[in-house]
Amino acid sequence: MKKWIFSAIGYLLVVIIGYSVYAAFSSQPVEETNVNKHEGHNETGSNNGHGDHGNHGESEEHKESEVNVELNVTSAKLNILLTDKENQPVEELEINHEKLLHLIIVDEHLEQYYHLHPEEVAPGIYEVDHQLTDGVYKAFVDIKPKSLEYVTKPVEFTIGEVNEEHSHASLQVDTELQREVNGVVTILEPSSLKANEPVTLSYTFPSNPELQPYLGALGHVVILDESGTNYIHVHPLSDNETIFETLFPAAGIYKIWGEFQIGEEVHVYPFTIEVK
Repeated sequence: MKKWIFSAIGYLLVVIIGYSVYAAFSSQPVEETNVNKHEGHNETGSNNGHGDHGNHGESEEHKESEVNVELNVTSAKLNILLTDKENQPVEELEINHEKLLHLIIVDEHLEQYYHLHPEEVAPGIYEVDHQLTDGVYKAFVDIKPKSLEYVTKPVEFTIGEVNEEHSHASLQVDTELQREVNGVVTILEPSSLKANEPVTLSYTFPSNPELQPYLGALGHVVILDESGTNYIHVHPLSDNETIFETLFPAAGIYKIWGEFQIGEEVHVYPFTIEVK
């Protein structure tokens, strides 16, 4: 009898201990699987690189554009055709700083600079008048397609008779980052000039002119590397300061154009810098 009682007590202890161990383990949280670990992470495509504050210099070298850009030049107009991979016109563009399309044109020497706004004349077709002298140019079509990836790349074109041996000379780095345009001086102060790190570009105006909003911002900055290949377009960090943030993807010489509206006129301030 005693032997049976001790056996029953032993069995009961085993059951109690086993249940306690099970309860302890079942109360631990289950480790999250990686099936949904990216859920809720907002990844923006390259077509959103020119948002409220623009493209901060991230390289788009390895991204593939889903928009084809064709540029046709006549004696008085520049014609831009936008098509997708199926050769259909790209019709849905987001308004980006008050315009559907920004067209930046530079000559091969990066001396001439134009910021134009072609108008849509047919689905996927934009036109603008031009007054360019004979020479070799590069155009950068800055758009934000609503549902397609887009990478801004240079489109080269020629006007008039051009010597086949044309080549752009090396840019001369500015020793002083101060420039006067139409009687108004600005001073450019970069936080640093190192590649692959955030850089702020601060513009100050000693005469304290009244800056007016231009295309929905207090200023615009366009940057090209010396070869005219790497395009960066940035906007101010805030609505009331002329401070811009960007990133230079590689060491080298860059040309910077700052655009500011003073009175009824847009002043363009060019600077050439070297990034180490």
